[in-house]
Amino acid sequence: MAIVRIHAEYCKGCRLCIEVCPRHKLALADVLNELGIQPVEVVADSAECTACMSCVLMCPDAAIEIIDKKPTLKKVKS
Repeated sequence: MAIVRIHAEYCKGCRLCIEVCPRHKLALADVLNELGIQPVEVVADSAECTACMSCVLMCPDAAIEIIDKKPTLKKVKS
């Protein structure tokens, strides 16, 4: 599972991230940011995000952050 964070104050609404998301989990928000621009938001049920990072790599303003919450294996001392 991944957590997707959109920093609306940096988003200029270019929609590039929406186009590259393979799971279609991004859309334009219904509200405007401080600059009067319609930013991108995460669509409900973002649990299907695979943390592929396509949106992060495509965003020209570094307005998207993905936190991958996959369980990690711990090394057991013997």
